[in-house]
Amino acid sequence: QVQLTESGGASVQAGGSVRLSCANSASPVSRMCMAWFRQAPGSQREGVASIDYDDITVYHEDVRGRFTITRDSAKNILYLQMNNLQPEDTATYYCAAEFLYISGMGDPTDYRFWGQGTQVTVSS
Repeated sequence: QVQLTESGGASVQAGGSVRLSCANSASPVSRMCMAWFRQAPGSQREGVASIDYDDITVYHEDVRGRFTITRDSAKNILYLQMNNLQPEDTATYYCAAEFLYISGMGDPTDYRFWGQGTQVTVSS
């Protein structure tokens, strides 16, 4: 059973930084395709960043250059470093994981395992 637990959500002002963490209690994160998604009220869940078996990363164009996805295989933790946050980044952020290979970011339906979400609020 794969269990994902996000943490690190916060309320910050525009231009600030937040680092999200996703602890995977069941499997080595290096053997899974993992991603961060976000969902704002009234909007669909969208992919933010992903990392595959070979550590190839993909970013949504709106966050490229500001967000960085990394993982610590020794600690089984996935991270999302978010810099220069803007009000439009306000959302609930979810960690997702899948054993099967996913090309690129994939869609939410491509991932079987999800965390409970963590809130990031950016004020102007």
